[in-house]
Amino acid sequence: MHIKKKITVGWLAVTVLAVTACGQQAGEETVGIETSAGNPFGHVHGLSFVESSQQLLLATHEGLFDVTDESIEKVSPTLDLMGFAEASADLYYASGHPGPGSELPNPLGLVKSTDGGETWQELSRQGESDFHTMTVSSEGIFGFDGTLRLTGDGEEWTEVEAPFQPANLSAYVDSPAVLATTEEGVQRSTDGGLTWELSADSPVLLLTTFADEATVAGVSPDGVIYTSQDAGQTWEEAGGTTAAPAALAATTEGENGLRVWVSTEKGIEYSEDGGASFTTTVRAGQ
Repeated sequence: MHIKKKITVGWLAVTVLAVTACGQQAGEETVGIETSAGNPFGHVHGLSFVESSQQLLLATHEGLFDVTDESIEKVSPTLDLMGFAEASADLYYASGHPGPGSELPNPLGLVKSTDGGETWQELSRQGESDFHTMTVSSEGIFGFDGTLRLTGDGEEWTEVEAPFQPANLSAYVDSPAVLATTEEGVQRSTDGGLTWELSADSPVLLLTTFADEATVAGVSPDGVIYTSQDAGQTWEEAGGTTAAPAALAATTEGENGLRVWVSTEKGIEYSEDGGASFTTTVRAGQ
């Protein structure tokens, strides 16, 4: 009981800190990820590994960055990408705030890019929603802006009734399973958010991410790594730990099985052994 309470307090503290920090607008001074190449990012809000291009993308307070190699490349205009979700190799969805000089509305609502983040198109809820977390499943796009919402076409939204407020949403684009991290554990839905289930032994995680349709990686507020082989129904501790996490990505593509990236204040921490151990790097796969 005492352990659960301590973790819950940590989850709340991290969530409050994230919301408070991300209330700033793009262009303000921030403290974020530290790397050998300096800190061009500001706060980090999302991390995604694009299997088709082998790119590791960082969605941040200052826009979208390609951090696959030591030569870090900014691939988008300056936008505060509070929410970010990859649907395919070049199709990304995002939300947040416009950067200085941008003609986009504030908040962004739902916007999409079909050219790898170079340009963004307004879809819906412009001036209304700042989705702090979002994901794409076979059921549609889920986003949380204080209310959990779902859209199938990017334009018309329905409110999803849920007895929780998620810190993070994750899904696999070809699967109906959606995971929501909460202070009680990981909630799971497979029917477009109509019903949710919390497994009895669910760990309290801050972030989860799908590596493939069945394999999921998760990280607790204090950096403990967990994995699931059944799309988030059951979990096992992987053995590795990281610094306090800000964003998470994973893949099973390649010869080494599950690979995991965690963005922390140390940089990008990388595991090639399923989360059992980590090295700090800004290079994917090194």
